[in-house]
Amino acid sequence: MGILKRGLGKMTDNSDVPKNETIDESDSSDSDSESSSDENSAAAADTSPVESDQEEEKMDEGEAAGEGETLDEDDELVKAIKAAKEKVRNHPPDIKLEECITDICFHPLNDMIAVALITGDVALYNYSNEGNTLVATHEIHERACRDIEFSEEGSILFSTSKDHNIMLTDTNTGKLKRFYEDAHEVPIYCLTILNNFTFVTGDDDGIVRLWDVRTRTSSPVFSIKLAEDYISDMITNSSHKYLVCSCGDGTLSAINMTARKIYVQTEEYESDLTCLGLYRNETKIMAGSAKGKMYIFNWGEFGLHSDEYSGLKQSITCMVPVTENIAVISGEDGVLRATHLFPHKHLGVVGQHSMPVDNMDISNDGHFIASSSHDNDIRFWNSTYFEDIEVKTKKQNRRRDLRNNLPSSKIGNSSDFFADLS
Repeated sequence: MGILKRGLGKMTDNSDVPKNETIDESDSSDSDSESSSDENSAAAADTSPVESDQEEEKMDEGEAAGEGETLDEDDELVKAIKAAKEKVRNHPPDIKLEECITDICFHPLNDMIAVALITGDVALYNYSNEGNTLVATHEIHERACRDIEFSEEGSILFSTSKDHNIMLTDTNTGKLKRFYEDAHEVPIYCLTILNNFTFVTGDDDGIVRLWDVRTRTSSPVFSIKLAEDYISDMITNSSHKYLVCSCGDGTLSAINMTARKIYVQTEEYESDLTCLGLYRNETKIMAGSAKGKMYIFNWGEFGLHSDEYSGLKQSITCMVPVTENIAVISGEDGVLRATHLFPHKHLGVVGQHSMPVDNMDISNDGHFIASSSHDNDIRFWNSTYFEDIEVKTKKQNRRRDLRNNLPSSKIGNSSDFFADLS
């Protein structure tokens, strides 16, 4: 209210002044205000360009600095991507097929891999880091081809099938060299070549038979029944005195090849014994099981295992020796893992598939591991990475073990991130 009263008082005092004088004062005040505003605007006009120029320069400098940092970061990213693209591939690309793959086998001398198919055919591929080439497809069996092996010099391809037959095929021409019709009464599960003249086969009923290509007849040298379930794998050492067989009933059996009789047989384990491997200069044999456990036996002492390891949480379906002390195992989870035997330690991941892995093999020079899975593809992994790993007796450390993963595995390798972009 005080403010209103003072305002009214001023208005009452000015009422006695003549109108023209009042107009003159107002005009003068207006002119003064206009002149002051003109001066302010002129001053502002004089100062604003300088200040705006300075502000624009600062903004330009800041934007330039920000763009420089972004460009530097982009340059590093682009450089890394370009370097990854220019990086030379250290393993052959994948092989994808339409049919289900039942077995794979590397040629003992050449850069070739044989692929057995559920249709009974066998496809031969030449492989290299630059690419793979289909050399030939041999139509061999009428039913699913289960196991394939090359002869020692690689000129003959041995194959077994669900049709009970054994075929010996010329690798180069595809011509049939030897045919063992109805070699078993039931489907044949596996085959192992002993030397240039003899090989063994195991079937779904637990029967093992020895064959000699020098004989004119198509009859086995001898036959022996080891179990009531299938023969999953067979292995021997350089002396060929004993043939060790893993069975689906969970037993491990050793056959004395000279005496042609069973040497020893274990008690039944808690699950199927699925695969075998030789280590430590043929002094140790390891068996994988359907429960994911690994059992170590001393060669010649096959009655009871000397060590037991926990390999996988799922079934171990296949294994290959990488060195005398390192095995690569795989199974239902589709992951290939490297395991050090003495001392026992999981080294890292070699590679992975999106579906369970059924078959693995290692190349003649030991540089590549090939694996096949249910998604009908064959993937190659460079295994030389593990040859330089030194294992000391330390407590297991998962974070440290991730450093041992192969770069191609794409698991836990931050330093090899860009290498996987190519």
